[in-house]
Amino acid sequence: MTQLQQSAQSKLEQYLRDEDLNQTIRSKPTQPPVPHREPIKHLLMGSPKAVTNTIYRLQVVGYASVGDWSPLLPTGNADEVMSILIWQVLT
Repeated sequence: MTQLQQSAQSKLEQYLRDEDLNQTIRSKPTQPPVPHREPIKHLLMGSPKAVTNTIYRLQVVGYASVGDWSPLLPTGNADEVMSILIWQVLT
């Protein structure tokens, strides 16, 4: 085989390897799988002042907005309320 034929053969083999690689890349899914979301529930219980202050502190640190929490709900115990936050987390 002459030098020219060897060079042409080498370029053809390289082209075919590149095509195989490109085909492999094209055949992969273009979108990642959809992550599963699962609800997690936060429950604050205490005096109305303690629960309200905690909700506001969590907003200040950027965890959850005040409006994300449920209204203060009575627990049945004297001077005790609760508030619930349901958050969706990726699992």
